Amino acid sequence: MKKTRWALLFGALVSSVALGAAACGGDDDDDDDGGETPGATSAATTAATATKAGGLDYTKLSGDVKVDGSSTVFPISEAVAEEFTKVAKGVQAKVALSGTGGGFEKFCRKEIDVSDASRPINQKEKDACAAAGIPNADLVELQVAIDALTVVISPQNTWAKCMTTAQLTKAFQAGGATKWSDLDPSWPAENIKFYYPGADSGTFDYFKEALKLRGEASKEPSHRSDGTSSEDDNVLVRGIEGDKNAIGYFGLAYYLGEGKKLKAVEVDGGKGCVAPSFDTALNGTYTPLSRPLFVYTAAAILKEKQAVLGFLDFYLKNTQKLSKEVGYVSLPDALLKTQQDKLAAYLPK
Repeated sequence: MKKTRWALLFGALVSSVALGAAACGGDDDDDDDGGETPGATSAATTAATATKAGGLDYTKLSGDVKVDGSSTVFPISEAVAEEFTKVAKGVQAKVALSGTGGGFEKFCRKEIDVSDASRPINQKEKDACAAAGIPNADLVELQVAIDALTVVISPQNTWAKCMTTAQLTKAFQAGGATKWSDLDPSWPAENIKFYYPGADSGTFDYFKEALKLRGEASKEPSHRSDGTSSEDDNVLVRGIEGDKNAIGYFGLAYYLGEGKKLKAVEVDGGKGCVAPSFDTALNGTYTPLSRPLFVYTAAAILKEKQAVLGFLDFYLKNTQKLSKEVGYVSLPDALLKTQQDKLAAYLPK
């Protein structure tokens, strides 16, 4: 993955927190990605292979597509929007982020067309959508990639190369470890500084679920709240990279984007230490922190807004390439076809 591509992605990510990142028609985020950026291939690839979806001609589409939600899924959606609007020049695709929970809130209020999500929609959110006139049966869930949620430390940290799930749970639970030596007596007796996503983040929700930090009525410990919390993964990156006593977590793409500034912790889920990577996420050996990534829309939107239908069909036609280029794991062919079949009924014959 080229540094220039990541500079653009992170620049867009930061600006989108306040204003929303816009990808507008006509205006121009181990495994080997081939050294290409989406921009380097779009002119030939997208025009040749994705001008039409069934009977839908991308070049004749117009209108807008509003996307918001997960900061983890943001780099994929931002890249798709950039490439899509080079083909569908009459469409304005705006991609922003507010966390998975924030995206679902906006989606249920009918403020956006597509909600990026790093976890499945929960029942409370389904109920909110139903109350607003989006029945559960009309929700359309599309998996677009696979992520390896990555626990990271500073390269200056020479001891926490591998951590068991029990150690991670003790580290991030309320009232848990405060010093590294609390996790392993051979580690330094120095205070740990914790960094983690905000409460609206699907990454935060997934981490709690995977490590059984659900709290409340579950009789399990809750996630600690005495660290630095942010919906913006870049804030977490900056806090961790220069502090040998810091630890945090976010999606694999943001770790890969930082190069040598961070170090990934291997995770022992019971069968030995496994590093987060494309291969270990796909083959299931990186447990319990591998997860699916989604986008959501509604049947009514697909029927009424051809720009959104075209955008999502283009998304699925190109996600294997673009998700890999921005640091995620591409869907296997069979799983991808299942997602594409969900859209087939809405495409013109």
